[in-house]
Amino acid sequence: QVQLVESGGGLVQPGGSLRLSCVASGRIGSINAMGWYRQAPEKQRDLVATITRGGSTNYVDSVKGRFTISRDNAKNTVYLQMNSLKPEDTAVYYCNAEVRPYSYTTWNDYWGQGTQVTVSS
Repeated sequence: QVQLVESGGGLVQPGGSLRLSCVASGRIGSINAMGWYRQAPEKQRDLVATITRGGSTNYVDSVKGRFTISRDNAKNTVYLQMNSLKPEDTAVYYCNAEVRPYSYTTWNDYWGQGTQVTVSS
């Protein structure tokens, strides 16, 4: 089995920064793309940023220039550095990874349990 565990959420004032981390563990054969999604109250879960194994990144327009996604393949970890946070960034942030479990030939999507980010004065 494969697990994703996020950390780093919390309460921050507008203009502040937070760094989210997500570690994948378990019987992992290989990890392809990793990413961050967020879900605000009564809204759907939306893409924030993704990163390929080779380091190519993609961001939703609303976070470009403020958020940076990165990963450490050796540690099976993806990060999201969030700067210049705004109240509209408030949401539960979920980590996602495309994983081929050890001894499997197929790829599956896995999700973390989510971490709350609240931007408020």
